[in-house]
Amino acid sequence: MNRFVDHHGLWDADQRAQAEALAARLDSGEFEVVRFVFPDQHGILRGKTLVASEARSALWRGVNMTTTLFAKDTSHKTVFPVFSAGGGFAFEGMQGGADFVMVADPATFRTLPWANKTGWVLCDPYTMRGEPFPLATRPLLRAAVQQAAAQGYEFIAGLEVEFHVFKLDDPNMALPDSGQPGTPPSVSLLSHGYQYLTELRYDRADALMELLRSQILALGLPLRSLEIEFGPSQFELTFGPTSGLMPADMMVLLRGAIKQVCWRHGYHATFMCRPRIPNVMSSGWHLHQSLCRTGSGANLFIPENGDAPLSPLGMRYLAGLKQHAREATLFACPTINGYRRYRPFSLAPDRAIWAQDNRAAMLRVLGAPGDPASRVENRVGEPTANPYLYLASQLLAGLDGIARQLDPGPSADAPYDTPADLLPRSLDDAVRALRESAFWREAFGDTLVDYLCHLKEAELARFNLEVSEWEQREYFDMF
Repeated sequence: MNRFVDHHGLWDADQRAQAEALAARLDSGEFEVVRFVFPDQHGILRGKTLVASEARSALWRGVNMTTTLFAKDTSHKTVFPVFSAGGGFAFEGMQGGADFVMVADPATFRTLPWANKTGWVLCDPYTMRGEPFPLATRPLLRAAVQQAAAQGYEFIAGLEVEFHVFKLDDPNMALPDSGQPGTPPSVSLLSHGYQYLTELRYDRADALMELLRSQILALGLPLRSLEIEFGPSQFELTFGPTSGLMPADMMVLLRGAIKQVCWRHGYHATFMCRPRIPNVMSSGWHLHQSLCRTGSGANLFIPENGDAPLSPLGMRYLAGLKQHAREATLFACPTINGYRRYRPFSLAPDRAIWAQDNRAAMLRVLGAPGDPASRVENRVGEPTANPYLYLASQLLAGLDGIARQLDPGPSADAPYDTPADLLPRSLDDAVRALRESAFWREAFGDTLVDYLCHLKEAELARFNLEVSEWEQREYFDMF
């Protein structure tokens, strides 16, 4: 057996022990198939499903995948010249649709409660030479976490995720509905909107809530609350804080779980920020974050007195988030649709500011002396964001604020009236801001920054070629 993992030394002792324990479970007949998956550049899970006997050996030999997966935009169209010299990339190994290797991280293994005798494991991409794949995003967060650990910090994050679930009326699977992308499903509401957090609305959606609750808890995720959000058929889940890579790993698993479970039961779930539904409300992904002392677990953001909402270290971290917010917006809001959320007086941010317990600010600060939950809530994200890019950008920006001892300035108690740098108002603006950022080019490297910008520019080019309903209504009869 080709033991790719051993040959290249890709696991530590804990991972080797976890792999051996998993192999024993596969030998026992507990599972019939295992899904080997990796998060792609968009944070979408891709992979292969192996029968148990093959899955056992694949733990050590890895699973080959085609590099063209890294060349695709959100329509799954290949937007790099992969069959040209170099494949359109700044490094070797991509041309001709060559292979890369997925290597399982045994610590991420889960049993999927909705699928019969099915295991699931998250993987990291490597080149055929056993090197980390240059375009993979999970290693970016791992490197940021390790950078924080070298300074004695443990990165802590809590997820607050909004999304929509509709009744699936028609999956639109007629032959003309196929396309790239295909016709989206036809849906109807599960609830009317504008009854935020009412018990009546919750009770009417109880069948869905119970379905999601049971499956999410069966996955071992730290679910805290299930909530009725403001808009029609809009919901929110919140989760307890976890550390390191776990919050991002949770997010990709959660999105896949909700969409798969809902589809199996006649629902359509979407994390699209603002679906084209009458009276819809935009969905956000609010990311709560702090640093703890490695070893003791002490929250380093707790203020010593009431003069500031956070400790001096926490305020510097906050200043780093604010300093790099504009250029990092693409990591938090990567779709054309997501920028329809940044509206004044909408409980969504429109400028790079912070405020103490104010939901209109980009950075909502929650802290008090003795409060172990002292933290920063960043409200800029949309729920489609690649969590590895989003979290890594937050941590690196915060660490830069600490290193440079930046000052975040005063609290913006009137967030929509405070003079400040405006966040990008479109995906095009966000791409331009990232392309011009010296900080993110140094933090993530020119190759990755140029790659992400190229993907999004291809998406924008397709968007600009489409004739929208707005154009049809505006011009077709008038002229």
